[in-house]
Amino acid sequence: MAWIWMLMAAGAVLLWAVSLGRVLSSSSPACLPANSTFLSPPRGDRMSRNVLLVLAHPDDESMFFAPTILFLKSKGHSIHILCLSQGNADGLGNIRKEELYLACVTLKIPAEQVKVLDHSELQDGFHKNWDHGLIAELTLAQSQLWNIDTIVTFDSQGVSGHPNHCDVHHGICKLLRDNGQGHIEAWELVSLNIFRKYSGPVDIWLSSTLSSSSKQPTYTLVNNSPSRSFEAMASHKSQWVWFRRLFVLFSSYTYINVLQKI
Repeated sequence: MAWIWMLMAAGAVLLWAVSLGRVLSSSSPACLPANSTFLSPPRGDRMSRNVLLVLAHPDDESMFFAPTILFLKSKGHSIHILCLSQGNADGLGNIRKEELYLACVTLKIPAEQVKVLDHSELQDGFHKNWDHGLIAELTLAQSQLWNIDTIVTFDSQGVSGHPNHCDVHHGICKLLRDNGQGHIEAWELVSLNIFRKYSGPVDIWLSSTLSSSSKQPTYTLVNNSPSRSFEAMASHKSQWVWFRRLFVLFSSYTYINVLQKI
């Protein structure tokens, strides 16, 4: 029986290596399907978009959205970040805020395009309920200030299931619904089941297949430089404990993002 387990282990290692090779094979971040028109130029003379990444906590950008950020930067789009809290659940809010700015240096997002809020009604915590109307109001105000035409955020499951993440999604949906933001496109990061979430680069095969066959606009963004994700996440020193290092290594969100239109 031992040889069967050894064969299975060898097969898993080989699959991981082949998958990682596919991720790294591109000279720049890639979008699948390859012939897609994902985020084509907006109306008017501009060739690039003003994209607003709406987050719940500092480190969300590095832990979950790095492939999206790196892809959009490679296409010349302007990235802005609205982080709705300082992540102060453990009293480290001011430290985590500064760590976010450090991570954005690695991700090449200018500090003036990053906004971190500390609203009394939007405090970090699993048992904190965030008001969707307030999220919509604050996001709309920042979108108008930065002339945003595209929003990227969590889906209804919040990727990790954190209730603050889920509330951010519902707040963005309320913004789109109540204000008729026809000039703003909104995309959500698709939550994966636990097997896919911890399959690392292996999930590229299933994600790319599902993106090609989905009836709803869905795209897989491939991070050809996972080390940038590690470097950005390492900026969050207060959060860079051993289990988070393992998460970033094995998490498929380090290597790919699946985005679906809201």
